[in-house]
Amino acid sequence: MPLPYYVSPEQMMQDKAEYAKKGIAKGRSIIAMEYEDGVLLVADNPSASLYKISEIYDSIAFSGAGKYSEFENLRKAGIRHADLKGFMYSREDVTARSLANGYSQSVGTIFSQELKPLEVEILVAQVGDQGHPNEMYRISFDGSIFDERGFTAIGGRAEALLVFLKERYKGAPPTLKAALTLCVAALESVTNQKLPIEGLEVAALDRTRPGRKFRRIPPAESRQILA
Repeated sequence: MPLPYYVSPEQMMQDKAEYAKKGIAKGRSIIAMEYEDGVLLVADNPSASLYKISEIYDSIAFSGAGKYSEFENLRKAGIRHADLKGFMYSREDVTARSLANGYSQSVGTIFSQELKPLEVEILVAQVGDQGHPNEMYRISFDGSIFDERGFTAIGGRAEALLVFLKERYKGAPPTLKAALTLCVAALESVTNQKLPIEGLEVAALDRTRPGRKFRRIPPAESRQILA
């Protein structure tokens, strides 16, 4: 800022963090959970066309919470990066870890150098195949990256969701029905209301599928699974 105004670096970073947290808290939550055949992603999203969960590559999914236009730009950049790397080298070289590291650097650079930080929190998940474990990486608004196991949540009331899930997710990964039931119960616990199936966006990375592992689960199928 021009003189005579001065803000200490610590205060500036604190203000940026508070600004980003407020923007992310306004959004709705997303849960990612390992189940016996892969990774389930469930978002509180009443929109039928503005997706918060998307496919990045064959076995990699992306989800974003916060400002839609900002995490949508990150999603497109991730797809371009994955396609280019897979074309130039090998499809096996495209991994959730490399994408998460790239996102972490981009988001962190914007947070530290730009006046306005990104109001986003993103999640990159990859289903493990041939004995390899699943991978889930959560990237915060300041570029911090977290390697998650079992389950995680981003956006909205994420901390309350994590407390709810930590008490109930134990032992081996559950079945698809049990995982979806738990995710819906967690979202309803923080919203204090019954959520219609049509208001949920559900997708899965299913290792039993040949080729591309990502698939969307429509409301009719979700209702059938929960029945």
